[in-house]
Amino acid sequence: MTIYLGILLALICAFTTNLAFLYKHRGACAAPAVHVSHPLASAKGLFRSRWFAIGMSVAVVAWVFHVAALAVAPMSVVQAVLAGGVVMLAVMAERIFGFKVGPRQWLGLGFTALGLVLLGVTLPAVHGSQSQFSLPGMIAFEAGLVAVGALLVMGKRIGAPDHHHGVMLAAAAGLLFGVSDVALKALTGLVADDGVLALLTTPWSAVAIAASVAAFYASAKALQEGEAVPVIAFTGTAANVSGIAGGIIVFGDPLPGDVLGIVVQAIAFVLVIVAAALTPAPVRAAQPSAAAA
Repeated sequence: MTIYLGILLALICAFTTNLAFLYKHRGACAAPAVHVSHPLASAKGLFRSRWFAIGMSVAVVAWVFHVAALAVAPMSVVQAVLAGGVVMLAVMAERIFGFKVGPRQWLGLGFTALGLVLLGVTLPAVHGSQSQFSLPGMIAFEAGLVAVGALLVMGKRIGAPDHHHGVMLAAAAGLLFGVSDVALKALTGLVADDGVLALLTTPWSAVAIAASVAAFYASAKALQEGEAVPVIAFTGTAANVSGIAGGIIVFGDPLPGDVLGIVVQAIAFVLVIVAAALTPAPVRAAQPSAAAA
């Protein structure tokens, strides 16, 4: 029954996460530009925007549901369920927030959802929360995500086109959220074994906090520079793919045991890549609106 509880918690998390991102996008567009060289001033400017503050409050609720899901279900299962939230995103953006979702965006989001769902359903059944991990594997995986995220953040400085900067920042934010999620998953196991004091004695608490802070700024900047649906979709997809990979590589969630399952997973990853090419990159920065402040 715990795995079904984890799925339910992940579904609630998916809904609240998308709601939080849409509110934060509205607020970030009304806030002063984020500058990494002035982190405190940037954060102050963001939280002065009413909609951004509301979005962060909703995000805290989503985070609680996410941690609860990770505590009772395998990470790869939780992230696969969260992947379905990309479809919720398009519907919520268009029906509730009035964003225009074009045909190519719908197609790209559809491929993303299909690819991530196929990736999730081909994962073999597992029992328990799967919180045990290999320390060398954990360090290598987290370091790899941080390195790729740093390259994406520096994309414009190393020659990437300016109009792709928003989605590159979004992908970087997603990877950094993935770093935090993997660390949180490890913490749920440590707390279950050693009690709450384990949070004070393990370095993974610091990793989770540092990655979350870095992801916060990268995500806020991405929301300011890009359109809502592509930016949020890229952030969620990067976080979900890294989470599924972390479940398999770090925590030993099993891979498919037959050729068909492996082929379907390969197709799933191709669909996600095709979706990234189909989903239009943001071509303009959203303009602040005094009414949304």
